[in-house]
Amino acid sequence: MKPINKYIVINPIKEEMKTDSGLLLSREDADGFRYQKATVVKEGTEVKCVSEGDEIYYDKAAGHSMLISDKIYTVISERHVVVVI
Repeated sequence: MKPINKYIVINPIKEEMKTDSGLLLSREDADGFRYQKATVVKEGTEVKCVSEGDEIYYDKAAGHSMLISDKIYTVISERHVVVVI
């Protein structure tokens, strides 16, 4: 798989969200957040801000899902990445 231009193939991470006091947030509360965490599977040919294996936060409304080699991936544009961890 080789994404081109400024596209990034990612795997979203389903994480348990806790407050500072240790309370677990419900799925509905967690879905209210605009950004979601993911792992970069492969970066496009013109992407400069992330590398394979990086964990990122991206705008969860962006991108689309694709079936590649019997596995579902999400494809986003580099501009939708807001934080690289």
